Amino acid sequence: MRKQKGFSLIELLIVVAIILIIAAIAIPNLLRARMAANEASAVGSIRTVNTAEVTYTSTYPTVGYAGTLLALGGALGTTCTPSTATACLLDGVLANNGSPAGSGKSGYNFAITPGATAGGVVIQYSASGVPITVNQTGIRAFCSTEDAVLRVDPAGVASSAHDTCLAFDPLNN
Repeated sequence: MRKQKGFSLIELLIVVAIILIIAAIAIPNLLRARMAANEASAVGSIRTVNTAEVTYTSTYPTVGYAGTLLALGGALGTTCTPSTATACLLDGVLANNGSPAGSGKSGYNFAITPGATAGGVVIQYSASGVPITVNQTGIRAFCSTEDAVLRVDPAGVASSAHDTCLAFDPLNN
């Protein structure tokens, strides 16, 4: 009588079942961790935009705050020359809301909306970061204005309007 080598079909099915159970436990945790990382990146990006806006308005006081992300950075794949149209204060990916342009960065779409003006100078702005797909790329949306307070919308749909942003709670509350 010959002794067979290898695994039986039942043994292989048990191993596959164990792997599937482990995957069913691990994948949701992995997705939550990815969303948390995307949110942390969005918070950092909004803070970077705030810093760039302060620098921009200090550098170009006759213009005030920048009205677009592109004005704070520059076009993708080109050498940036500082001016009021491309201040070179943001990296190209954030300035263009992703690479390719408009595709978002780390699961979030970013935008700046200019606010009120006084004597032709922009004196308000609102920067926002909204998940590309709520509950998949992120849960909460973030925004900030010229007061540099980061605010959060737990529903994930923060408006980029200045006064709407001011109505949200600060992130640290």
